[in-house]
Amino acid sequence: MSRRARERQESLWIPTTELPVAPGNPFYTKLNELLSEADFDLKVEALCEPFYAAKKGRPSIAPGVYMRMLMVGYFEGLDSERGIAWRCADSLSLKEFLGFRLEEVTPDHSSLSRIRTRLDLETHQAAFDLALAIVAKQGLLTGKAIGVDSSTMEANAALRSIVRRDDGRGYNEFLTDLAQESGIDTPTREDLAKIDKKRPKKGSNAEWQCPTDPEARITRMKDGSTHLAHAVEHAVDMETGAIIGATIQDAVVGDTTTIYGTLARAFEALITVLGDPEVSDTLSREVGKEIVADKGYHSNDTMEAIAEAGCRSYISEPDRGDRRWDGKEEARDATYGNRRRMKRKKGKALMRKRGEFIERSFAHTLESGAMRRAHLRGHENIMKRYHLHTAAFNLGLVMRSIVGAGTPKGLNARAAGLCTEVAASIGEAILLLIEIGTRSAPLRILAPQFRVAPARNRFHPPRVGVTTFSTA
Repeated sequence: MSRRARERQESLWIPTTELPVAPGNPFYTKLNELLSEADFDLKVEALCEPFYAAKKGRPSIAPGVYMRMLMVGYFEGLDSERGIAWRCADSLSLKEFLGFRLEEVTPDHSSLSRIRTRLDLETHQAAFDLALAIVAKQGLLTGKAIGVDSSTMEANAALRSIVRRDDGRGYNEFLTDLAQESGIDTPTREDLAKIDKKRPKKGSNAEWQCPTDPEARITRMKDGSTHLAHAVEHAVDMETGAIIGATIQDAVVGDTTTIYGTLARAFEALITVLGDPEVSDTLSREVGKEIVADKGYHSNDTMEAIAEAGCRSYISEPDRGDRRWDGKEEARDATYGNRRRMKRKKGKALMRKRGEFIERSFAHTLESGAMRRAHLRGHENIMKRYHLHTAAFNLGLVMRSIVGAGTPKGLNARAAGLCTEVAASIGEAILLLIEIGTRSAPLRILAPQFRVAPARNRFHPPRVGVTTFSTA
């Protein structure tokens, strides 16, 4: 038995031929092949070249490496850029995916922050469009029916840090002033809690703001808790589940207002894909002709705007009772047309797909992709990373069609499940042979006889032995 060395003498020189080589992750290897076929790195470098100086100096990090590292955040379920940098530095497979040799050092999280600040939002959008073109080239994008929905993302700010918009006082300072005005000179924590409990509209966004992230809003999350948060809205292809466009918006603005910005971003992405002659034929001839959403997006203005754009709406209508349409003939016609379509077989099928594809996109990007809480501040900063996050989600759809899994963990689980199925099949075959041997006298001698020894205790499982048999 070998023992672990307590002390050892480090080698001064190690030949590169003796360094251990990782076999690589098959998922990332195939993903690199997919990106190479689409010339992803060359196109990204052409987009980012204006942001780099021509003079010589410290070697910069390739834009393809930066964008791959942010995609790793989705594939590995890492929430912060610091965690992404640590994971890439620790994994030999990820080093190979990024194109680094074993002796080279991967970028630090501060380098990721610096590159993100240097590149503008439009460049990250263009990188997302490049990934969407890869999805279209694989036949996983039609663009005819677009589903829209939103969710919440917790901001990188605490409620205890909010201040008054008028004079900048903190929450405890504000409560202390209220207690002193009511006659309590030195209020205790219990006194402040009583005053705060009786006060109406304690978390009004019109009165309070976060000094570190002014764009964050006090919002009730999906789990019922209250946090400073942002709104995330997706435009999803209802045939394949690919994300066509995503936006980060104000969390307290209604869905009937945010839908226009998300649809505009989705149409921009579709126009970019249509401009590529290699993938334009894969899209439907009626691109963006159907808009699908839940009842939170239903309003007279939304119905009228969709009808004026020449699109057909499939939006659930809330129960508003009898309505009067005096002077609102266009909104009436659009609402009645939407109501008729929703009663048809196609409208019901789109509603089922809405719950399947749109909710699935949020589950993958926010929950398993670890973006439910933002580690950046400001809509623009968050959106830069989220563009590449959703691009990785779309590339995961392509990988699922090629290797059967959209993430490395999914591929590992699929391989483990396959081994379990093979083992189960072998076990069934053995039991079948044993059953045949017990039924037939000539084959009875071929069936192994199992005997199980009684277990000595719960730490030692029973031993299974096989008796010898004759081959006469």
